[in-house]
Amino acid sequence: MNALLLILGLGVCALVVITSPTEGALALLVGLLVAAVPFSLLMRRDEERTFLLRLFMSGLMLRVLIGTIIFAFDLQDFFGGDALTYDFFGEAQVKAWMGDSYSRSLVSRFVGEAGGSGWGFIYLVAGVYGIVGRNILAIQFINAVLGATTAIIVFFSAGHVFNNRRVARLAAVAVAFYPSLVLWSSQALKDGPVVFFLAMSILATLKLGEKFSVKYVLVLIVCLFAVLSFRFYVFYMITVAIAGAFIIGMQRLNASNFVRQFIILVTIGLTLTYFGIMRYANLQFERYGSLQKIQYSRLDASTRAQSGFLKDVDVSTTEGAFSAIPLGILYLLFAPFPWQIGSLRQSITLPEMIVWWASFPMLVLGLWFSIKYRLRQVSPILIFTVMLSLVYSIFQGNVGTAYRQRAQLLVFYFIFVAVGYVLLQEKREEKRRLKLT
Repeated sequence: MNALLLILGLGVCALVVITSPTEGALALLVGLLVAAVPFSLLMRRDEERTFLLRLFMSGLMLRVLIGTIIFAFDLQDFFGGDALTYDFFGEAQVKAWMGDSYSRSLVSRFVGEAGGSGWGFIYLVAGVYGIVGRNILAIQFINAVLGATTAIIVFFSAGHVFNNRRVARLAAVAVAFYPSLVLWSSQALKDGPVVFFLAMSILATLKLGEKFSVKYVLVLIVCLFAVLSFRFYVFYMITVAIAGAFIIGMQRLNASNFVRQFIILVTIGLTLTYFGIMRYANLQFERYGSLQKIQYSRLDASTRAQSGFLKDVDVSTTEGAFSAIPLGILYLLFAPFPWQIGSLRQSITLPEMIVWWASFPMLVLGLWFSIKYRLRQVSPILIFTVMLSLVYSIFQGNVGTAYRQRAQLLVFYFIFVAVGYVLLQEKREEKRRLKLT
C-alpha cells in the first residue's frame, strides 16, 4: 500500500510538471514545504499513524490532481470564478506593498465592497506571490494541503468526543474524499482555509475542555483571527459556540473545571480585545448587522442567477426572517434538487447529492445519540452547526452559493453521520451475534 501511494504520488507530481511546466515545479515545492508540517506531526504518532498518513497522502494527491486539471484547462470560471478574483487582487496587494498607490486603492475598494471579508486570504495570496511570484497553482496546492489536513483534524475531534475508532475513521474518510469538499479545497478559494481553521478551532476547544494547555489556547486564538480575516460573520458564530461550550462545560462541573474554563475564556477575551476585535465588531455590526442589509444581499443573490430561490421572501423583518427558515434549511441541506438541474455544472453534483441524501437518516440518528449521551462533549460542534445552519437558511438565496457554503457544515455533519452509521452497524452485528448464540 505504501509503495502504491509512493508510485501514485510520483505520477501526480510528474503530471503537474508536464501539464504546467512554467508554474508546476515551483507550486509543487511550495505545496511540499507546507505538507511537511502535518506530515512530520503525523510521523510522531504511534496510534493510527499508518492510517492517518495514508489518508493524508491520498486526500492530498486527489486534491493536487483536481487542482492541476482545473489549472491546466482554465476551468476556474466554471468551478469557482472567485479564484481569479483573489489571484488578481493578491497580485495587486503585492504591488501596493511595493508602493503602488493605484493598486492600493483597488484592494481597499474591493475589501470594502466585499464586506470586509476575505482580506486575510488576499494577504495570504499576496504573501505567497511576494515570495515565489504570481503562481495561482501554488495557492491551490496550499489549499490542497489544508483540505487533506482537515480530514485528520476531524478524525481527532470525532475520536475525542466519541472515543470510537470506527466513528473517527469514517468521519475522516468522508471529509477526505467527499467530492465538494475536495473541489473547494483544490482551488484558490478561501473556502478550504476557512473550513480548516473552523475544524482546528473546534479541536482546540475540545482539547481545552479536557485540560488547560497554553499550546491549544494559542492555536485557538490564531484560528479565530484567521476565520475573522477570511469570513468575518462566521467568526462571531464560532466564538459564540466556543464561549457557550465553555460556559456549559464539556465535562462535569466542579471547582477545578470551572476555574480552568474561566481562565480560558478570560484569556481569549482579553487577547481579542487587545487586538481591537471589539472595535472591529462594532463597525461590522453597524454596517452589516441589520436584517435590512441581509435582505439586500439575499435579494441580490436570488435574482442575479437562474439558480435563485425564494425570491419573494422578505427577511428584513423578524417575522419574515423566521418564516424563511424552514424552506431555507431545506435548500441549504438538500439543494440542488433533481428538478433544478439544468446545466452541466449542476449535473455533476447529482452523484454526491444522492450519497448525501442517503446519509441524512444517519445524520439524524447520530444527532439523536449525541444529544442524548454526549451533549456536553459535543456542545461546541452542535452550537456552531445549528447557528450557522439557521443563519445561512435566512441569508442564502442562491442554490450554487448554498451548495458551496454547505462545506463549512459538512465537515461537522459527517461526524454525526459516522455516529449514525456505526450505531446501525453495531445493531446489525448484535443481531448476528444473537442468532449465532
